[in-house]
Amino acid sequence: MNTLLLPDWSAVLAAGAPTAGGKAWTLARLARYDFAIPAGMVVPVTAYRAWLTASGLETALLEAAAGPEAGRTTALGKLGQQLRATPVDERLADILRVELTCPPWRDAPLAVRSSSPQEDSASASFAGIHASCLNVRGSTALLEALVQVWASLWTPAAVAYRQRFGIAQAEAAMAVLIMPLVPAMASGIGFTCDPRDGRDDRLVIHASWGLGESLVGGHTTGDEIVLAEDPLDDHLTLLEYTPGDKRVATVPAGGHGTARVATTPDKAGAPVLDTPRALALGEQLRLAAQALDYARAAYDCEWAWDGQRFWLLQARPITAMGRCTYPELANQPDIWSRGNTRDVVPAPLSPVDWGASRRLVNNLLEGGYRLAGFTLHPGAQRAGLFHGRLYLNLSLMQWEGYAAFAVAPAAMNRLVGGHQPEIHVPALDRQQRLRRMLGMLRFMRKAGSLRQAGETAATALLADSHRWRHQPLPADDTGLAAELRRLTRHGREQHALHFMQGSGGASLSLLVDLIDAHLPGEGHALASALLAGGPPSVTARQSYELHALARQAMADPVARAWLDAHRREGGDWRTLPTDNAFRQAFADFLERYGHRGVYETYLRNPRWRECPDYLLDSLPGLAATDLAQLQARQARCVADATARVRAALPWWKRGFFRSLLRSAKQETNGREAARSALIACTEPARRVLLAVGQRWHERGWAGAADDVFLLMPAEILAVLDGQRPGTSLGPLIEERKGQLAAWETDDVPDVILDGTAACNIAATAPAAVNGDNIFHGVPVGSGRAAGPVRILHSPEEGRRLEHGAILVVPSTDPAWTPLFLKAGGLVMETGGFLSHGAIVAREFGIPAVVNLPGILQILRDGEHIEVDGVAGTVRRAAALPS
Repeated sequence: MNTLLLPDWSAVLAAGAPTAGGKAWTLARLARYDFAIPAGMVVPVTAYRAWLTASGLETALLEAAAGPEAGRTTALGKLGQQLRATPVDERLADILRVELTCPPWRDAPLAVRSSSPQEDSASASFAGIHASCLNVRGSTALLEALVQVWASLWTPAAVAYRQRFGIAQAEAAMAVLIMPLVPAMASGIGFTCDPRDGRDDRLVIHASWGLGESLVGGHTTGDEIVLAEDPLDDHLTLLEYTPGDKRVATVPAGGHGTARVATTPDKAGAPVLDTPRALALGEQLRLAAQALDYARAAYDCEWAWDGQRFWLLQARPITAMGRCTYPELANQPDIWSRGNTRDVVPAPLSPVDWGASRRLVNNLLEGGYRLAGFTLHPGAQRAGLFHGRLYLNLSLMQWEGYAAFAVAPAAMNRLVGGHQPEIHVPALDRQQRLRRMLGMLRFMRKAGSLRQAGETAATALLADSHRWRHQPLPADDTGLAAELRRLTRHGREQHALHFMQGSGGASLSLLVDLIDAHLPGEGHALASALLAGGPPSVTARQSYELHALARQAMADPVARAWLDAHRREGGDWRTLPTDNAFRQAFADFLERYGHRGVYETYLRNPRWRECPDYLLDSLPGLAATDLAQLQARQARCVADATARVRAALPWWKRGFFRSLLRSAKQETNGREAARSALIACTEPARRVLLAVGQRWHERGWAGAADDVFLLMPAEILAVLDGQRPGTSLGPLIEERKGQLAAWETDDVPDVILDGTAACNIAATAPAAVNGDNIFHGVPVGSGRAAGPVRILHSPEEGRRLEHGAILVVPSTDPAWTPLFLKAGGLVMETGGFLSHGAIVAREFGIPAVVNLPGILQILRDGEHIEVDGVAGTVRRAAALPS
């Protein structure tokens, strides 16, 4: 590597941010992704260090920076004069003179800008701290500008900024970025979220005539343009256009530098960008931010318009922005937890999965509050991506539950699962309690009809998904883009289903509270027992039907022999004879449930219809399950719990109890039905995405069809719409693969405060008494069971689960459910009272305890434990009565 000059973006990219500086390296990444970035070369940090050493002033500068604040400005000012008198190394000067004789540098006016390694980072922007020189012409002026930028590292402002952010003065370094000056008709700044209130569904653009110096320097306010993401498909729309003061513009001076000039009256009164251009710029800014960091695409970008195209001149993470939250939470931290989401999305989210989840989470959680008439905070985001994992903002969820329904933060934590702090809430006076009671009554009055609408919608959505799966795919990119947008909108319009899945815990919570009021501490356990059996949820019915298939297969010699061979060698079930009864039954099962899959929330994961191996491999083990025994256990649980609750409740509350119990069963079943239908809606979308990926693979733009899942939805649509070149995808996909692989190895905390201070509860053992032999969690399944531990990390390992063994898992999604038929009991690291594993464990009457972080690292395969679904404890053999 040339230690004096990095001549192009590829050299900058290879050198990295420590050598080329944050600003230059970020632009090099964008250039690699084919964004409109002017040419660039960089004088690296090594050249600066050699210049500083030649000045002989480094020790004096460090001493002045560490000295008393009163004399620091004077001392640094004097040293700065000496520093600026230090010439550029002649070897570097010669290299730059040669470069300026070659395209694109020959006779070009230049922009010479700072690019410190600490600059433009997620924690420190250094905005306006270091020098930039515009309209630099010729080698002599370039060398002068180079020295000016280097010396700006030691101004009083730069020293104070480093001190404020805890950056050691000895680590200060400077690379210098050199670019052709864009002949800007207009320029400005764009934020890919609203920095004032933190809304991530807004973009804010400031635009002025000429170069951006007038805007940055405060000599003009320029126009302010606010764009909004459409809630149904995320396309950008113009929300506000506020004209500003544009009477002054900065333009290149006749010789060197810039000058401020008065604009003509017609330009001063005209909008800088019309609506189509504003939308086109907004889309380019959004795509650039997503390319740089799809997990946190909040960037502050500088742009310029030359009359033909928009150029990106800088992109840095927004380091200071408002919080989009309720006033009551303004002085409390954001509590981000994955105690609930680990249940269904334990691994990192690919870009396409995050693109769907960041809106879906809000849709699921907001419906119940809207139904109750509660005023939600506009733009509040309840989903976050940290270490690639999906987190929920428990501060928002705890406050909304309390403010709308008087649900205490501790109770909300129990419902969602996880071990996270509780927000501070004010005590409620009588009027406030009455208002919340009225909200709950309004919710309960309207919930029934909305739930009925959801049941109808679920049936319709399953039928729609079946039809869309069989319709021909569009023949061209435009048609594929239109189909993806249609499917996205249709999925987000399923408000009744979102309500069913996201707000299905109200009656259950009231039921637990009612029981607890008369049988303190037994609410969760008895409610779990009461919900055993009854009309099966779609997930339980799926398991029962799979069990029937297993019995049929084991009774069929042809099918049984084929399954034995399949476990050894694999194979396609459709090679069974066409008149085989098991084959037909399995085809019917896939027709009903083939849209589901292992960890099906990930759009990138195949559906059972595509890859049914897990189902086929589970059949021999399921066949031995005694359903009659399961049903007897369910009946016993219900009878015992009913008798205990009836004896404790006064007669005048028993009618309310029966109503709550009926509603709780309907809600939990509805939650599973809604999930199944919404997952069915993703299957046609997955089909279209794979078709897109296959076409891109055939064009040489992607290494494989499933690489499409490594892109954000907006990125996919931009290529299909022709706004972005397909040739830009390869480098982006490769970087995303590396990012996901790195996230897989991260030590991931369960709780994050304010997005920075992590509290790694996942690495902490669950609360224990009697040494390390008794562990307390949340009881979600009734009864007690003892047996050997079988630790599984994936449902595909299910053949290792013996009948009657205690299933110990990190999390569960619907693909785990068939294993519940074999398990004697269930222990989960994650989960709460409303998690999927809890719902199905209750339904099957399985003793279950959840929310035991770290339990997989404590228990050992094969050791004997007791699971107490009444007390919520897990006991090792040493703690069991002899």
